Amino acid sequence: MDKQDILYYGGFAQRLEEVKALLLGEIRSMLDSISTDPETAVAEHIKCRIKSADSLNEKLRRTGLEESAESGIKNLSDVVGTRVITHFIGDIYTVLDLIEQNPHWRVKTVKDYIADMKPNGYRSLHVILTLPFGAGGIDEIDVEIQLRTIAMDCWASLEHQLKYKKNIKNTALIVDELKRCADEMASTDLSMQTIRDLIRRGS
Repeated sequence: MDKQDILYYGGFAQRLEEVKALLLGEIRSMLDSISTDPETAVAEHIKCRIKSADSLNEKLRRTGLEESAESGIKNLSDVVGTRVITHFIGDIYTVLDLIEQNPHWRVKTVKDYIADMKPNGYRSLHVILTLPFGAGGIDEIDVEIQLRTIAMDCWASLEHQLKYKKNIKNTALIVDELKRCADEMASTDLSMQTIRDLIRRGS
């Protein structure tokens, strides 16, 4: 967190950093339990962040909630968020199994936007976890893990830019192209999974 965010979160800042460290450490440990060989590693990369003060207030405003650190921690599920980017679709569900077995948290919800793609083409698997918090009178905190393939993450990055950048021309065309690309990427992800499975069976 930068100085502005530390000031905003105040007495919650240190505990949020501890939750982030626990989450990241457990995920890395789970991934290493599958493979530590770079050639067979499950994840391409992992990102973990604490929501900035500006982003948190903007989301609280959109949802009609009080704009404060305490309100965000009590009411939102992504003040602490992690994104795990995998090579293959099958790896997403392998990681999900490990997440569901981990004793450091309990799984609150799983939203599978891979099996049930959003209308705009968005694909990802979202897991909301509940962890002990124990700071400022708040006992628990919900955090989010997003699991995606490289192709899904690339698509989501472009869609995010479209959503939040202003004065973009040809928006309707871009939306249509993104949906077309999402369909092609879904097919490619499945094909790549099949090819990998065939290679592994033949080795």
